[in-house]
Amino acid sequence: MALLEIENLVVEFETASGPFRAVDGVSLKVDEREVLAIVGESGSGKSVSMLAIMGLLPWTAKVSADKALFNGKDMLGMSQSERRRIVGRDVAMIFQEPMASLNPCFTVGYQIEEVLRFHLGLDRKKRHARAVELFTQVGIPNPEERLSSYPHQMSGGQCQRVMIAMAIACNPKLLIADEPTTALDVTIQKQILDLLMNLQAENGMGMIMITHNMGVVAETADRVIVQYKGRKMEEADVLSLFEAPKNAYTRALLAALPDNATGDRLPTIAGLMLEGNASVAASQ
Repeated sequence: MALLEIENLVVEFETASGPFRAVDGVSLKVDEREVLAIVGESGSGKSVSMLAIMGLLPWTAKVSADKALFNGKDMLGMSQSERRRIVGRDVAMIFQEPMASLNPCFTVGYQIEEVLRFHLGLDRKKRHARAVELFTQVGIPNPEERLSSYPHQMSGGQCQRVMIAMAIACNPKLLIADEPTTALDVTIQKQILDLLMNLQAENGMGMIMITHNMGVVAETADRVIVQYKGRKMEEADVLSLFEAPKNAYTRALLAALPDNATGDRLPTIAGLMLEGNASVAASQ
């Protein structure tokens, strides 16, 4: 049985000009211990797809699917209280911007201990000990001291490590990493990716890596889904995708990768996400 199985997911938002379909019939499957990358330009519906399954979109969003099962449970059919027991414990998400995701009014230690209190019911002493253990595990120096820090007192890389610690606090079965290296310098990006992959291997988690970076896909993924304008353009194992992409949009993405050897001008992809020319994506 797949860890996460989604069929024909549709997400719509009401706008001044009428309904806007951000996700249009996306299907995917993730097995235990597997890393699935979802790749595409900004605005292609990558993050929205996962937020919809986790119930984290505004109530005005219209979400439907023929199937949306996590570990055999219907994520869209369950009540809010049932979903709250699963989200954060069995399935967790690392969000794009850690500084925006962490509450500036509370210490990072308080925030991670709240996760442990809500989902695991640990007492104060055990919460503190587990928080120190998690900070040590994700490579935050002086963990005892750092627990009393506020987000603004930590660097972007350290805040991202705090978000990772919060996400793995309850040993989730599925970890969703949404652009986990955005806005980090190259050295820190490498450290964060290595940390995530080590944690995934050690804990046996399934993982969904949401990214627009094909280099991250090559380093981390077992399988890849390419999205464009809310639709799935192609799905393949990572080696097949890079060696023999079948979709025109996938080929265009790969052609836009920088090549330091040649120094040639990079080709561009015509059109805009919201209104552009979709012909490149329509060619199967």
